[in-house]
Amino acid sequence: QVQLVESGGGSVQPGGSLRLSCLASGMNLEDYGLGWFRETPEKKLQEIACIDSSDGLIYYDYSVKGRFTMTRDNAKNTFFLEMNTLRRDDPAVYFCAAEFGLGVVSGSCPRDWSYDEWGQGTQVTVSS
Repeated sequence: QVQLVESGGGSVQPGGSLRLSCLASGMNLEDYGLGWFRETPEKKLQEIACIDSSDGLIYYDYSVKGRFTMTRDNAKNTFFLEMNTLRRDDPAVYFCAAEFGLGVVSGSCPRDWSYDEWGQGTQVTVSS
């Protein structure tokens, strides 16, 4: 049974940093496309970063590119989202996701409906 468990959310001041972790079990990380999402005020899931399962390339939404970094540690079966220079428009519940064999098409991260496996979500707050 595949399970994703997130950790690392919290509250920071504008300009601060946080690192989110997503520990996977019941799956081999290298076989899966991986993604990070956040829930918008309209209750939609915005894709912000992803890894292509076939070549390991990483893609970012324009809103986080240059500030957020997605990585993975296959040995620990964990992937991460390093968030730097957090802004007042970044607060949200952040989710990790995984889907077997999922690739990236045309340089855009897959939408939320492409993933079957999800973490429980973790709150990120940015406040002075």
